[in-house]
Amino acid sequence: MRTAEQIAAATEHRSGRDAIRHVNNFYRRQDESHLAPVHGRFNATERAIRRIRRARVQGAAIADGLEYCYALEAELSAIVNGQ
Repeated sequence: MRTAEQIAAATEHRSGRDAIRHVNNFYRRQDESHLAPVHGRFNATERAIRRIRRARVQGAAIADGLEYCYALEAELSAIVNGQ
């Protein structure tokens, strides 16, 4: 499983929407929503991506790359631990 730093480094040559798309794809491939405590009831990664996307549309200053990865990690943690 890749860390946020590794994912950001793998996509650092990209920018803007392309970088975000690739980061999202890395996280989707690593999705573990089938494990506890979610047990496949929903896809935690997709839910986190949608929340971050919505926050950015509403004006949240979340940059590409590592900052975006950290935002996804934090949102995933909040989703999984909040269940």
